[in-house]
Amino acid sequence: MIECVGLLKRYESASGAVEALRGLDLSVRCGELVAITGPSGCGKTTLLNLLGALDHPSGGTLRVAGREVPRTPRERALFRRGTVSFVFQQFHLVPTLTAAENVSLPLRYAGVPRAERRCRAAALLERVGLAARREHFPRLLSGGEQQRVAVARALASGAGLLLADEPTGNLDGETASAIVTLLREAVAEGKTLVLVTHDPEVAALADRAVRLRDGRVED
Repeated sequence: MIECVGLLKRYESASGAVEALRGLDLSVRCGELVAITGPSGCGKTTLLNLLGALDHPSGGTLRVAGREVPRTPRERALFRRGTVSFVFQQFHLVPTLTAAENVSLPLRYAGVPRAERRCRAAALLERVGLAARREHFPRLLSGGEQQRVAVARALASGAGLLLADEPTGNLDGETASAIVTLLREAVAEGKTLVLVTHDPEVAALADRAVRLRDGRVED
């Protein structure tokens, strides 16, 4: 699913170039759950942004789902639509849309008819235990409920690769466990999941934990 060879990411700043990734090598198999760990500033989120085609590398090779990740913003947007979906720590739900409308948003962009969007969103919200909250706006949902909506939205896209950036960072232990269970279920159904976490208990539930340090794979 993922192949990184000598991956580089360099940012220019007023004080000079900053190297966030320094020749990183990483492979992730289809259907694998990989946790990315390491200290703050080691390149975890930078790597996730590159894997999700939110940014492009400064050098090296990056292939996702058998394709080299495009460089231009438009091409990357088209690439993301069918290949990857995200679960963010801050949820990033649209505040003016209901839970059901947030979940169905990727389906709308994919051109799925409205009636089918509503059915699929309802089924996904039932799966994450929020069938009774489908017409609620994000401000009326707890943090755990918002994250479950975000997971349902990620699953709605049909993408084979899920990327999660600290998906349990703002949640209590019980809710965090429920979110990890949902994500593991998605992997059991054939998804590939790469998640960034500082939580050793979450990392321990992965098939493999990859530790970064100074922009490289340490272990």
